Amino acid sequence: MKEDFLKNAANALKVQKHQLDSAEYKLSEIDNVLSDLEKEQYKDNEILDNLIDDMETLLSKVSAPEQQDNNFDQMVSLIEDSLKTNQKDNYDYPLLSSLDAINIKSGDTWADYMNSVAIYAKEHDINLKEDPFKDLMTKSQRLAIQKRINEEFTFKKANCDKYDYLIAGTCGVIGGLVDILFVNIPENSILGGITDEMAGKITQKFASFLGWDKQKALSKGSNPTASAIGFLEQKFRVNYDQTTTQATGGAVKNLSLKNHHLKSLGHSPDLIGLFFSILNQFTNTSTFISNGQLITIRTEPFELQGGNLTAKIFCGFANWFGHIMSDWAGSSGSVGQGQRGTGIPIPFYNLFQLMNFGAFGQHKQTFATITTKVFEEGYDFRFGMAMATPVLITELLIRFMYTMKARFYHKKDWGDCLPHAKIPELRRMLLIGHGTLCLVDGVDAYIRSGGDMVSFLLRTNLFGWLRFGLLALKEMYVWYKADHINCKAVDEYLYLEYKKIYKQCL
Repeated sequence: MKEDFLKNAANALKVQKHQLDSAEYKLSEIDNVLSDLEKEQYKDNEILDNLIDDMETLLSKVSAPEQQDNNFDQMVSLIEDSLKTNQKDNYDYPLLSSLDAINIKSGDTWADYMNSVAIYAKEHDINLKEDPFKDLMTKSQRLAIQKRINEEFTFKKANCDKYDYLIAGTCGVIGGLVDILFVNIPENSILGGITDEMAGKITQKFASFLGWDKQKALSKGSNPTASAIGFLEQKFRVNYDQTTTQATGGAVKNLSLKNHHLKSLGHSPDLIGLFFSILNQFTNTSTFISNGQLITIRTEPFELQGGNLTAKIFCGFANWFGHIMSDWAGSSGSVGQGQRGTGIPIPFYNLFQLMNFGAFGQHKQTFATITTKVFEEGYDFRFGMAMATPVLITELLIRFMYTMKARFYHKKDWGDCLPHAKIPELRRMLLIGHGTLCLVDGVDAYIRSGGDMVSFLLRTNLFGWLRFGLLALKEMYVWYKADHINCKAVDEYLYLEYKKIYKQCL
């Protein structure tokens, strides 16, 4: 929202406040006049009562016709004398002036209205150049809103004590030890084995939902996960599932069964994968990303089901998701044969293929080539879930310890102990904790990799470094914007207030 618009709106409110004050003053003036009129009416009533009494007295004394004329003349004379006496005290009623108003015509724009506001302000000596909010609020209201802005809508630096840093560092070390002992590398990972097994069970559940018979597969002596994968591979066939360089006509170099899920964009479990999957299904193409290049080849004709465009897009989405479910637990030919099988990449991991630069390691390979080899060693979505575990443990431990410290050390109410992201001290603790986790992870990866780039990245917790990077960027932003207004927080507050007003108006 533009600053000029806010100032103009406030000036309009300032003029409206002047009109309201003028109306209130006019009402008070009218009330005083009415009160005076009421007093005069009371006096007139007394005079009238006295006249009536005099008239009745005179009429009671009437005896003869010749006396009636004399009494009547006497009565008229008395009334005239009374009127002359009271005429001296006649009340001089003041004239009430009319209120000035801003006339709004049908079809007037905001600019027309502001022009009328300016004219009104000039006629009534209202200064519109000064801060309008100063006149719209009382001093106590201004102090209250300044306090609320400082407390709720201002970027604040963290004010951590030594215990906060100690707690955060300890939680980071715990997360790092979990990463070293239980994550390790794909072929020797305790947590990785658990996530692999979980992925197989989820695939079986999904296949069972679509009609796959587990008991039938077991009766044939088949591995249930391999059987479920084979069922899904048949049910959700796609036209972009080329697995070798030869299948692409030589267009994609070094394409193999171990890396085609990485290089084929339609196999990516993110928005990029969804977009290219539907695009490839509609256009009979297959899109790959390899060694810094985006490569598209023509495929055999492929027709999506559905009677209209919307139905076809939905079928394309269903086909993409079903095919992802058939690939993320490995292939039907590898699972159950003592092999782990190659799954799908971590979301957005295939974007590393664009980084075809550098000369790393003994063989002077580019970063894109190294990340491909890392994926071929099992650094896939399932292993990503294993890597996310120590990061999640660190996050939850820090938030839990912050809550306990706030409640029992600082003696705050439970409602003020909630570990939301707006608390500067918690933000700093998360940065220190995840930084410690990354430090432990990096040192371990460097020592155990022996300087080999592939082994180093294979032992690096991508999710830990990503979380630490996001927290570091946020901390730097807050440090730069310290004591400035947090516009996002203000917008969120206003949105909630508008929502409440809207519900009340329904």
